[in-house]
Amino acid sequence: MRNIVYFLIIGALIVLVGQFQSWNLALSILNLCIISAIMALGVNIQWGYAGLFNVGIMGFAALGGLAAMLISMPPVREAWSVGGLGVTGGVLAMILTVVCAVFSYRKMQGRRFRMFIVILISVAGYFLVRRFFDPASDVIEKVNPAASGYLGGLGLPILLAWPVGGILAGAAAWVVGKITLGLRADYLAIATLGISEIIVAMLKNEDWMTRGVKNVVGLPRPVPYEINLQQSEWFIQLSARLETDPVTFSSIFVKLCYAGLFGIVLLLVLYLSEKALRSPWGRMMRAIRDNEISAEAMGKDVKARHLQVFVLGSVVVGIAGAMLTTLDGQLTPSSYQPLRFTFLIWVMVIVGGSGNNWGAILGGFVIWFFWIESEPMGIWLMNTLTSQMDSGSALRAHLIDSAQHMRLMTMGLILLLTLRFSPRGLIPEKNAQH
Repeated sequence: MRNIVYFLIIGALIVLVGQFQSWNLALSILNLCIISAIMALGVNIQWGYAGLFNVGIMGFAALGGLAAMLISMPPVREAWSVGGLGVTGGVLAMILTVVCAVFSYRKMQGRRFRMFIVILISVAGYFLVRRFFDPASDVIEKVNPAASGYLGGLGLPILLAWPVGGILAGAAAWVVGKITLGLRADYLAIATLGISEIIVAMLKNEDWMTRGVKNVVGLPRPVPYEINLQQSEWFIQLSARLETDPVTFSSIFVKLCYAGLFGIVLLLVLYLSEKALRSPWGRMMRAIRDNEISAEAMGKDVKARHLQVFVLGSVVVGIAGAMLTTLDGQLTPSSYQPLRFTFLIWVMVIVGGSGNNWGAILGGFVIWFFWIESEPMGIWLMNTLTSQMDSGSALRAHLIDSAQHMRLMTMGLILLLTLRFSPRGLIPEKNAQH
């Protein structure tokens, strides 16, 4: 009953925002809460199931956003005609370099100059790749740089980008995991953070692929456009029946459509996560998390299981990243900040209850709601506290201006109160309760 009350409270808060602010804002918060909850589920799979401390969440979310752009945007045919061949050659040279380096590393096991040969192949491959990429990227970025200046995408329905985003993030996680999962927890955290920064730096600087900081705008939608709804007879009649303005209702209707799509994904991820957690596989992962040495003594391949769960969690984060870019309607590489995509997601998992999927969802809703609403609540609080002061008071102006900093203070306060009164989170892991 307590857990149900938690969700009822957060639902009531969203309804209050709709009543006293606007339903557009309330539904925007709801959609972002759902996406945050999915991302928190991905981190909970890694940390709550296996104890993997991944602070590279931002990079995997960015790969999901990249997938949304690559799948949905139409190809820029002129850019392909002038630079497509060079980019294709560069990709093939990169694949060939990796294959040759791995083949040499395996075949020369025990040889004296093995690492020297691998490094030599890698350096030669790097220069070969740049030989193809540099001229191609230069000519691509000169093709109508104000509007395009990149290759574009495949022009497919954007819903296909959600699983593709998960696949991209999962593939990157496999590579990262093969390199880093043998490290200690603190080294793993540093490595994943560094790799995520590399991914974001690539998105910011490889203009031929993502337009860099110029952003890719106008991504296709999986839901109707407001202007099309406002011109549809059935929608006008529905608005009249509900006695609402068609313009305002069209925006609300679109957000409800997004909420329906996102809700389906959330329920699917939750169902699969719960099935996995309650299965023998889930019990094995928790046994490895609690005591790696004992699990390894019982014949469990700890590193392989860690790699498996690391990839699964990253897939979920990549799907959420693709959904977020779909909702925004644009790919903005500069928006991938650790504060939003790493710190906040970790706070969601900690506050909700690591190891509990329902807790991760609750944490996603609670933290994102207060992340958005703490600033207007802070302004209201400061206005109330300073209402008796003179309107020209410098102290009053300073306090009101400081209300915008309430976000970080609110996050810290929620985290401290949770750790003080419910150290295992609002909805703790069930095994930890007994």
